[in-house]
Amino acid sequence: MALARIKGVSIRGLVTSVPRREVSLSGDEAYLFDDNQAQIERLKQTIGLDRRRIAGEGVTALDLAEPAIRRLLEDTGTDPSSVDGLFMVTQTPDHLQPGNAVLLQGRIGFPATCACMDFNLGCSGYVYGLWAAHSFIAAGGLKKVVLVVGDTISRIVSERDRALRPLFGDAACTTLLEADPEAPEAFFDLQSDGTGYQSLWQPGGGFREPADDTNSQPQEMGEGIVRSRCQLHMDGAEIFNFSLKVELPAIRNMLESTGWETESVDGFVFHQANRYIIENIRRRLKLPAEKVPSGTVEKYGNQSGASIPATLTDHYGAELTSRPHRMILSGFGVGLSWATCALSLPRLACNTLIEV
Repeated sequence: MALARIKGVSIRGLVTSVPRREVSLSGDEAYLFDDNQAQIERLKQTIGLDRRRIAGEGVTALDLAEPAIRRLLEDTGTDPSSVDGLFMVTQTPDHLQPGNAVLLQGRIGFPATCACMDFNLGCSGYVYGLWAAHSFIAAGGLKKVVLVVGDTISRIVSERDRALRPLFGDAACTTLLEADPEAPEAFFDLQSDGTGYQSLWQPGGGFREPADDTNSQPQEMGEGIVRSRCQLHMDGAEIFNFSLKVELPAIRNMLESTGWETESVDGFVFHQANRYIIENIRRRLKLPAEKVPSGTVEKYGNQSGASIPATLTDHYGAELTSRPHRMILSGFGVGLSWATCALSLPRLACNTLIEV
């Protein structure tokens, strides 16, 4: 798409919700590597794999989102009756239908006048969701939107897949946006390449290939990799190459389009795929290490679409409630899709992490 420039929308606050349950590569999941601690240490040092948070039995992305929304409303002093938009970005909904957004509307008690929509997006989903919320508010139809991004990707990863099992964590993040005529411009650049969809996908379980006794059976795909077609598949080398191919021009183009100098940007927050990918992007763009956080994935795992707002909460914390920040956010992955935005965040009313 052409660069979108949107005025009149402000972000008020963020709340991130993570499960209490923590597993570690060197402890709970050492079995994946036959308890080879030397190999585990190499992965921790090079890829940045360590701990992650996973949802308990029966807990869904919707369950993680509900307390985060309630806390967001409380901390920003927002009356639920004033919210007229609720968007949820997820690839692990409670049901095929209805969507999670309308279920959350009923749980929270938002008014019937609240427009509710789900978006089926992953790693780029937060930026896509921000663009949608900004667009609907700027068009004049909505005044306050709660954006939710959340997944329980750990549920669709094989417990016997050493390539993917240590990567993914679960989370839900909520953001309050509202109309504000004084808010500075926000910039968005959204792109997609569906020809590469098989680099990161879940082949079985949908209507193209419904789950059955055959495709639900785990198969050995390589040493230490056992998964079924109804579980997540990823070509790690292809995703790495894709990340470098699209992220370098995406960031350069955004800086050029906004006229922002690197020195004037407080932070470049990338999708927390793993530390190795983020560090390669950072070095090739010659960005200062202190402006490119990569530690969230090491504590919580790759949280899919929730990883960018989770990093805003985890890494920056109270900083975002103390003064305005100029941020560039960029997500890339499943689709394949990638999305970048440049935001001038005001001093937020809240930027909170809760455990569920």
